[in-house]
Amino acid sequence: MVHGKIGYTTGVFDLFHVGHVNLLRNAKGMCNHLIVGVTSDELAQYKNKKPVIPFDQRLEVVRSCKYVDTVVGQYDMDKFAAWQKLKFDVMFVGDDWHNTDKWKKIEAQLKKVGVKVVYFPYTKNISSTIINEFLQKKRDELK
Repeated sequence: MVHGKIGYTTGVFDLFHVGHVNLLRNAKGMCNHLIVGVTSDELAQYKNKKPVIPFDQRLEVVRSCKYVDTVVGQYDMDKFAAWQKLKFDVMFVGDDWHNTDKWKKIEAQLKKVGVKVVYFPYTKNISSTIINEFLQKKRDELK
C-alpha cells in the first residue's frame, strides 16, 4: 500500500459488474483514499453509448462500494483539471489506454505535478458492453 496517497479513477460504471469491483479493489489497495469519478450520461456518449443506468443511480451504486471513499461526477475528459480540483497522487486507468498518444500526453502532464499513472488490466470476458450485447441477443431471440 502507498501510505498517505490519494488515488483517482474514472469510469461510466454502467451495469456494475465484477470488473468494476476488481478495478476499485485494486485501486484502493494502492492508496489510502480513493476518489472515483463517474462519467455523466452526456460525456459517456463520447464512446457512442448511452448508459442503461441513469447517472444519479450510477453515482449511488459506486458510492455504496466499500473500496470507494469519495464519488464525484466526471463531466469532461480533462484529467489535469480533475487533478487541479482533487489533488490526487496516483491515477488508475485501464490498460487499454496504455501507450496511446492520448495517455502519453496525459501521463507527461500529470508527471510534472508528481502524479503517477498506474494501468490495470481489464477483467477478461466481462464489460457493460458484453452484458448489453448479451441482453440484446436474448431480447431478439424472444421476438
